[in-house]
Amino acid sequence: MYTIARRAPMLILAVAAAAAAPRAARATSEGDAARADIQKTFGFVPGFFKLVPDLALPGAWMDFKGVVVNPMTALPPKMKDLVGLAVAAQIPCEYCIYAHTEFAKMNGATDAEISEAVAMGALTRKWSTFLNGIQTDEGKFRSEINQLVTNMKKMMASGAMAGPPPKPAPVMDGPGALKQVEQRFGFAPDFLRRYPQEGLAGAWTEMRDLEMNPASAIPGKYKSLIGLAVSSQIPCKFCIIADTEFAKLDGATDRELTEAVAMSSIVRHWSTVVNGRQADKAAFKKDINRIVAGVKKHMASAQAPAAKPAATMATMK
Repeated sequence: MYTIARRAPMLILAVAAAAAAPRAARATSEGDAARADIQKTFGFVPGFFKLVPDLALPGAWMDFKGVVVNPMTALPPKMKDLVGLAVAAQIPCEYCIYAHTEFAKMNGATDAEISEAVAMGALTRKWSTFLNGIQTDEGKFRSEINQLVTNMKKMMASGAMAGPPPKPAPVMDGPGALKQVEQRFGFAPDFLRRYPQEGLAGAWTEMRDLEMNPASAIPGKYKSLIGLAVSSQIPCKFCIIADTEFAKLDGATDRELTEAVAMSSIVRHWSTVVNGRQADKAAFKKDINRIVAGVKKHMASAQAPAAKPAATMATMK
C-alpha cells in the first residue's frame, strides 16, 4: 500500500504529460504555420512575433494581419497608424510609438498629421483626467453631449457652418471663454464651467483650435476616432460617449468606430507583449526599419505609385 501511495503522484504526472503532448505538438505546428505566413508577408519574422507563445501566436497574427496591415479595412492605413500612434504615445510605449510613426510616414502621413495625432491623444487624456477627477454625473454629461450634437445638427442644417469659419476671437479669461462657448453651441457644458477659471481660457482655446478646427491637418471625423480609440483603453466612459457622438456627427460609420477601438486594443496588446518580454529596443527598431524598407522596395518593383503602401505590406513576399 505504501508503494502504491508513493507511485500514485508519478502515475498522475505521467498521464497528464501524455495528454498534454498532443496539445503541445498541435500548438507548435500551428505556431510554425503562423511564422511561415509572417515570413511570407514581411520576408522575415520580426523579433516581436517570436516573443509570443505558440499557443497564442496564430490568433494574435491573424488579428494583426486582418486589422493592422489589411488595406481593405474601413479606416485608411494612414489613419489606422495615426490612431495607433496616439494610443501608444499616452500609454506610453516607446516601441509602439516608433513603429506607428514609421508606418504612418510610410503611408503618407505628414509631420503636421503626426503632431496632431499625438496632441489629440494628450487632449483626450487631459479631459479624461478632469472629467473623472471631478466625479462628473454621467446622466447629466450624456444629456449635455446630446444637446451639443442636436444644436450642431441644427446649425449644419441651417447652413450656418457652410464655408470656411471666421477666425475665432482670442479669449483672455474664463468668463470670455464661457461666453464664446455659449455663442458657438448655445450653452456652456457643466464640465467647462467647473474647470478652474484661471486656466479655462487656455483649455478652451486648445480644444477649439485643435479638436474643433475644420482646417486642421487631420479631418474632424478622424480626430474624433483618435479620441475614441484613446479613451477606450484609458478607459474613460465620458470621452467614449462624447467622441463616439462627435465622430458619428462627422459621418463615421459603425465599422469605422469599431475599427478605431480594435486598433486601440491591438496596440495595447502588443505594447504589453514587447514591454513585458523586455524586447531589445535596438533590434525592434531594426525590424521596423526592415519592414518599411521591404514595403518601399516592393512598391518600387511593382511600379505602382498609386498603390497604397499598406496594401503591399500584406502581400509582399
